[in-house]
Amino acid sequence: MNPKVRKAEIVKRLNDAFEPENLGVEDESYLHKGHEGAKDGRGHFRVLIIAEAFTGKNLLDRHRMIYRVLDEMMRIDIHALAIDAWAPEELDR
Repeated sequence: MNPKVRKAEIVKRLNDAFEPENLGVEDESYLHKGHEGAKDGRGHFRVLIIAEAFTGKNLLDRHRMIYRVLDEMMRIDIHALAIDAWAPEELDR
């Protein structure tokens, strides 16, 4: 899967699963050129997601929820995933 298609698929899956108020996905693969995990073509991504689905969930649960949605991609297309996941009310300070 090429990088643009890979990023679009991540966005689609996260939107479909969580209907977030805000979602940002950055492909940071260029920062990892020559990295052992990047040699096979898998990408490095950073996700910022704000969704009601995370209300009442701790950090580990939020990450697990996202990994479940991206499960197949984590094995085939994604080498590393940095996640910032928030419930909307946590940002209303």
